[in-house]
Amino acid sequence: MSGHSKWATTKHKKAAIDAKRGKLFAKLIKNIEIAAKMGGPDPSGNPTLFDAIQKAKKQSVPNKNIDSAVKRGGGIDGGGVNYESIMYEVYGAGGVGLLVECLTDNKNRAAMETRTAVTRNGGTMADPGSVSRLYDRKGVVVVAKSQDGKEVTEDDVLEATLDAGADEVKDAGENLTIISDPNDVVAVRSALQEAGIDYESAEVEFVASLDIPVDADAAAKVFKLIDALEDLDDVQNVFANVDVSDEVMAELDA
Repeated sequence: MSGHSKWATTKHKKAAIDAKRGKLFAKLIKNIEIAAKMGGPDPSGNPTLFDAIQKAKKQSVPNKNIDSAVKRGGGIDGGGVNYESIMYEVYGAGGVGLLVECLTDNKNRAAMETRTAVTRNGGTMADPGSVSRLYDRKGVVVVAKSQDGKEVTEDDVLEATLDAGADEVKDAGENLTIISDPNDVVAVRSALQEAGIDYESAEVEFVASLDIPVDADAAAKVFKLIDALEDLDDVQNVFANVDVSDEVMAELDA
């Protein structure tokens, strides 16, 4: 799930679990293929591809896998699969709205598996537009607070990125999230690099205009639904406007 509450930090840790690493690698490789196909195989002239490669490297995807994905997507080795992007809108417990972003080579399979995961895990499919109206496309750059033994602060990040187009900086636990216009995400990422600040990821995502606070029961149900959706091969991202307080997280952890 891509979210910017404290749950984002928990999810980031969860993504590193070995049992899910194979699926994570596959999703990251697919992102690289699509970026190379859309903008060409040269990362220096294709910022989307550059960021997709950086994200894969952060998750320890082997370089040979990355190189193969770039070649497939860029048509260098003559292979490649045609993926289609599909967005599903879903309601979860507590009225939380989810956007489910798929990249698939089989629309019927993606639709069937998504609907099955939703209905089996307490969610309902929503009418087109009913959830997406709650979201805006934004540039999202994630920065770890702790870097090489130094603490990166909100002031550090704002000072480095304000002129590059950063709109706001949000505290997401162990990370800071920089929100910008989608067209400014590369400029924000570049400004961080020039200031000597490393970044975890830089992408254009769906960001909710209003997050919905939930209690522990609803949070557990939403997390179960998100887990089921993220476990599907065709699902690339799940965005949820869920706000989980520190107290609720502590209750769930207990």
